[in-house]
Amino acid sequence: MIEKAYITSKQTATFACPKCQKSKTVNVSQYAALDKIVKVKVKCPCGYAYISILDKRRQYRKETNLHGSYTRIVKGREAEGGLMTVKDLSTGGLKLQISEKHGCAAGDVFKVEFHLDDPQRSFIRKKAIVRNLDKQVAGMEFAPNEPADKALGFYLLK
Repeated sequence: MIEKAYITSKQTATFACPKCQKSKTVNVSQYAALDKIVKVKVKCPCGYAYISILDKRRQYRKETNLHGSYTRIVKGREAEGGLMTVKDLSTGGLKLQISEKHGCAAGDVFKVEFHLDDPQRSFIRKKAIVRNLDKQVAGMEFAPNEPADKALGFYLLK
């Protein structure tokens, strides 16, 4: 399995050994400006070697499997909607899988609603803009006027 390491704003990445769980933070500035997927070989002091992908996202994304619903907003009014599954989540957006056929496109606005799987089952309701679409999977960015959500922030830290 290929591991992921996230490049921080300080151009460092923390690599965690999948075998012994020891981690090491390394300067990766030589890779930060590259505009392609970067795979690096990492050798842990325990002797285990593995491949890691450097992820240059601005925000950490947490993989999820959260069920919820969406409603398209057309000309300021709620239109059709359906069921969805949130596949990953960050403070700035989400990737969701839509269960039905749809007629949406990049730039469309959705209202998304789902519960986190935290102990409080925190309810999230936000407007999001479709940024990219591949069949029934949509990469979305939360609308700029959406307020920060404390429950979502705490959820992503765990």
